[in-house]
Amino acid sequence: MIEPSNNTRRHSAAVVDGPGKAASRAMLRAVGFNDDDFKKPQVGVASTWSMVTPCNSHIGELAEFARDGADAAGGKGVIFNTITISDGIANGTEGMKYSLVSREVIADSIETVAGCEGFDGLVAIGGCDKNMPGCVMGLARLNRPSVFVYGGTIMPGEGHTDIVSVFEAMGAHSRGDIDLIELKNIEETAIPGPGSCGGMYTANTMASAIEALGMSLPGSSAQNAISRDKREDCQAAGEAVLALLENDIKPSDIMTRQAFENAITVVIALGGSTNAVLHLIGMARTLDVELSLTDFTEIGKRVPVLADLRPSGHYMMSELVAIGGIQPMMKILLEAGLLNGDCLTVTGKTLAENLADVEPYPLDQQIIAPLGNPIKAESHLRILFGNLAPEGAVAKITGKEGTRFSGSARVFGSEEEAQARINDGTVVAGDVVVIRYEGPKGGPGMREMLTPTSAIMGRGLGSDVALITDGRFSGGSHGFVVGHVSPEAFEGGPLALVEDGDAITIDAVADTIEVDVSDEELTRRRAAWKQPEPRYRRGVLAKYAKLVSSASTGAVTDIEE
Repeated sequence: MIEPSNNTRRHSAAVVDGPGKAASRAMLRAVGFNDDDFKKPQVGVASTWSMVTPCNSHIGELAEFARDGADAAGGKGVIFNTITISDGIANGTEGMKYSLVSREVIADSIETVAGCEGFDGLVAIGGCDKNMPGCVMGLARLNRPSVFVYGGTIMPGEGHTDIVSVFEAMGAHSRGDIDLIELKNIEETAIPGPGSCGGMYTANTMASAIEALGMSLPGSSAQNAISRDKREDCQAAGEAVLALLENDIKPSDIMTRQAFENAITVVIALGGSTNAVLHLIGMARTLDVELSLTDFTEIGKRVPVLADLRPSGHYMMSELVAIGGIQPMMKILLEAGLLNGDCLTVTGKTLAENLADVEPYPLDQQIIAPLGNPIKAESHLRILFGNLAPEGAVAKITGKEGTRFSGSARVFGSEEEAQARINDGTVVAGDVVVIRYEGPKGGPGMREMLTPTSAIMGRGLGSDVALITDGRFSGGSHGFVVGHVSPEAFEGGPLALVEDGDAITIDAVADTIEVDVSDEELTRRRAAWKQPEPRYRRGVLAKYAKLVSSASTGAVTDIEE
């Protein structure tokens, strides 16, 4: 237990010390403070608990463990809530436009509550996809001693199923391969309880990235949601904040350029989600750390894909948890010179010190491939440039779907329009499905295209149809898919100029994405193009559309481009 000092109470002292703050103390007495508590560092515990999604339904209890940890270490824990939405529920609907927006709302709300209440340190606990970057961005803005805790992964459903199994079953049903009874059985059994989606989708990807970044305690990213390990992780996080306060270790000391390179390395080795590109750039920009799309390319040249995890692989996160999580893999990467071991972490130790005593994986495990025989020799995250994406686009190409695709454009102005034409058989082998006006500003909100990509897979077209969009993809999407096309169509990017039948080539070796249309013809089309009217003029989506930056710069709302 630490002894409180002015150094550990830099913010709360201004709120509760002295006769002039009697009113503040009176309010806090009503929520459980006593005289001794006013002398302690205050630790805010940002809980994303909600009944709207199984990813977060258990986090209320976890927040109590984090608060108790802070109290036991000599602080005063104070739980407050921020929001979550559910990507899995909203996918394929207008509501999905709020998903990426929620990342900014989470960051804003954590900054707002902690800034107002004078918390000296923080714990933030996240579950669903946007919780992770949103929480860390909020912690980074405040730059007070902080720890992020991942809520943990869900267990597999019956027959080794998960949420993506349900989406793909919907596609199989539309094709006639399964009947309603089979679809309902998958629906009823794929999600057995609390925890985040079970593959190396966005939630597990970002939790792993944040642990590699140094902002979570070792092991936090690879624990089952309902487990003693996860409860102990929360307790330890509350305790750790007091040690960080004593040593004045802040997010800006941890989230360095080298730490972000470590995070990218781990994301690649795990075969993680394309959303990591967007979120890591956004997180870096919060602390003015230089990070760009080309960094993913450069790091990807030397880092292989090692993990055989869903959606492109076989295993689930709970199975990786069972063999030791990501720590043994990180030690392999460190010993190979692929991680920077000198980076500081929330333990107060370096990454190398944290990994020193980590045991290797069991010899008979099949989930993490050896460095000498990787699943893919270079990164699966391909940053593409070309006349369709002058500012870049992001593809997840494992190699199973090939490395080059040429086809004819079939253009749609919204996800719903594309989904209908996939389901009714209009989309056929050889098509490049183009879904535009779904970018950060045009959507607005940059929806994930999990429903159409799952429909394509479910209809057996995964190897024969490509999909490109200025929207995003779920971590559960797989196939020949390219997202984050920038500039987006709403801003007059070349995607807005594509017409049905145009020949499009995607090359994941040369890292290019091109439409076979002359510069003169593109100029002619541009002269005739008119920007669509905004889809929203009031409310949070309208505000977001006015403020948000390009996907190539992280789609953040608090910087001037």
